[in-house]
Amino acid sequence: MASVHESLYFNPMITNGVVQANIFGIKDWVTPYKIAVLALLYEMSTTKPMALLDRRRLNKLILPLQQGPDLTFEQFLRTVAECCAPVVNAVKLRLFLMAGRELQDMDHFFAVLPNAFSDSEAYKTSVVGLYMRQMLLAYNKLSFSQVYKLYKTLQQYCRRGQRPPRDLSTLATEDMELTSIDDPAADPMDGEEVDAGSLHQSDLQCDEARGPLSQKQAEYFLARQAYLLKNDENKAMKPAELQEDLNSILTFNPDFAEAHYLSYLNSVRVQDLYISTHSLLHYFDRLILSGAEGKSNGDEGYGRSLRYAVLNLATLHCRFGHYEQADLALQEAIRIAQEANDHVCLQHCLSWLYTLEQMKGFDSVGLTEQSVKMAAHFCLPYLASLGIQSLVQQGATQGIPANRLLDALRGTDIVHWKQSLSELIEISLAQSASIWRMYGKSTMAQQQAQLLLSMPSLESVNFGVQQNNTEPFAIALCHLAELHAEQGLYGAAGDIIKHLKQQFPPHTQHSKLWMLCDLKIQFEKAMNAGKYHLAEPHVTAICALNSMEGLYRKAQLLRALNQTSEASKILQQVQQLGVKNKNTEMIIRVMLATAELHWDSGGFATALPLLLQAMTLARHHNLQSLQSHTVLHLAFTQLMLGVPVQALTLLEGVLESVLAHGPVLKRGHALLLMAQCQALLAGSVPEDLRLGAVEMAVQNLAEAAGFLSQLGCKPRLRDVYYLQARLYHTLGDMQQRNKCALLFRLLNQELPPGSSIAATLF
Repeated sequence: MASVHESLYFNPMITNGVVQANIFGIKDWVTPYKIAVLALLYEMSTTKPMALLDRRRLNKLILPLQQGPDLTFEQFLRTVAECCAPVVNAVKLRLFLMAGRELQDMDHFFAVLPNAFSDSEAYKTSVVGLYMRQMLLAYNKLSFSQVYKLYKTLQQYCRRGQRPPRDLSTLATEDMELTSIDDPAADPMDGEEVDAGSLHQSDLQCDEARGPLSQKQAEYFLARQAYLLKNDENKAMKPAELQEDLNSILTFNPDFAEAHYLSYLNSVRVQDLYISTHSLLHYFDRLILSGAEGKSNGDEGYGRSLRYAVLNLATLHCRFGHYEQADLALQEAIRIAQEANDHVCLQHCLSWLYTLEQMKGFDSVGLTEQSVKMAAHFCLPYLASLGIQSLVQQGATQGIPANRLLDALRGTDIVHWKQSLSELIEISLAQSASIWRMYGKSTMAQQQAQLLLSMPSLESVNFGVQQNNTEPFAIALCHLAELHAEQGLYGAAGDIIKHLKQQFPPHTQHSKLWMLCDLKIQFEKAMNAGKYHLAEPHVTAICALNSMEGLYRKAQLLRALNQTSEASKILQQVQQLGVKNKNTEMIIRVMLATAELHWDSGGFATALPLLLQAMTLARHHNLQSLQSHTVLHLAFTQLMLGVPVQALTLLEGVLESVLAHGPVLKRGHALLLMAQCQALLAGSVPEDLRLGAVEMAVQNLAEAAGFLSQLGCKPRLRDVYYLQARLYHTLGDMQQRNKCALLFRLLNQELPPGSSIAATLF
């Protein structure tokens, strides 16, 4: 049946070098699936006793059946059966009777089809009536040989279905009276004569029976898949399946520009540079050839398409990291737009120009500010808001106070709500959550993330999609997962990651966000538990997604394994990458990690300059979380240098911030350090106050043990139990001393040998 497509559905004609389809002058073809839809419409109009709910479900189903691609016989029956089971039996019987006897039965069906709708106003004005008239017109245009091939294809289509009912005579209607079946030339399909094997042919035969998509079916298919790729990629077709269907559409109509553009979007999903570039160029070529661009839209009728073609090519190279090619394409787009005096295109070029400068690592604040001013001048709120959000992002990395950044975002949010720019509202909320978390306000970050997740979308929901499959939602969920993990709620964090895996499968473009988030959580969990052999595989995986993060965690692992020289070399590499990428957070974290390496070698005095430099950077960039972390390091360094009074003063200054916004690990560290300082200072106080000071230290240790137990941080718990045992011995509480000593001994046997903070105090 390979020749069915060529002779029945498609016969290309060459006109002016362009392939033209639909030579019959119509926009639709008759296929076995469409005959099945017509049979469903006929049964719905002739079957009077039908439940109101069933009829309502069928009415809602009709339009997707008409506009969607052809379904297999089993899929069609299953879809209709979900709405109304009795109608399925009638439709199946009619199709089996039509395909099981003679050709004139199919012709008789098309002849009597309008009778069921002749008295209905819907036949003249409704979408159903238009669809039926198009099918009748397409059927009447067919020659006899084409009708015969259509009939044979219908037989193949029906063989894919279930075995027809045995008692055909009791269910047949008067208008389906057929001629004698004794003719040996006929192809009978009686249920008792057809074996089971003939009812289950290969999928290839079924696909051949489906035929190509009509123009409306193709437009509906492309619109649906493009919408799903933008809003709910999880429900879109898999990249390979979608590309196969697009190739099928382009086989019958290679000048379908929209199909080339969807192929471009699909190729970008899988990072295929060759096919994406090929499809993008073909899209604009076909757009120009189709005459869709009028002379009023650009120079010589195709200037506008040419400008945006070059601009899209530049954005494609930006996405793949080809900055030199992107810069050349962008300059070409700017030149063409200037010649055509197209200010809108120039603004798009300017927005991508400062984006490209940011990707290269250069300062683009001046270009961004100019872009915002020009976009506001030409009344382009979308580009202006994007520019302001870019300025906020750059300002956050440059140390601008949070109140100024959030005021700027609040001003843009007013424009977003007025213009119903839901996409920019989502980006703004995700950016606010990131800013609050960067500044160390975990409670506010969690509030902004939850606000984004609970916000109803302003866009109309089509195709049953969920409006939570965009990048801002993925970022917000990753923030929540990391915040829960920092509080020791690994179960809740795992549930969030599980939801992310369902909403953003590995083949989607935003899946790398939750992959990196999950790996960092698993790495920190293994390191806190002292299971370094489990943390090592995660380092390799993190390096594949983010080289700088992976190297930093590799240095942490090497330090835990007492390989200080290798860890120091890797930290120097990370420091260079942080300076190159202007990542202040990473620079401060590397300084703190380097100071910890100095601790391991006993160089507490040499660690002070690094810690003071890190404190200066953290204060200048308003990074409160890193600032508190640096103060904890300074307090411990001063404690080791024999200045517990100054260390306790530093701790008291940041303890409130750490307990309010810090992760559980930092809370436990802060209380452990405070207990150490109090225990040392208790020896210099009078006798009547000494026991009270020791009891206060014991209370802080108990609270620290509670925090560290939530994370399962066994190395630090070992230190806590050691100090508790010593302090309980000082208080004379032998029962509690023995209990803490036993817990210390169990953890000391379980964990690998290493340096203990508490051991250096006594």
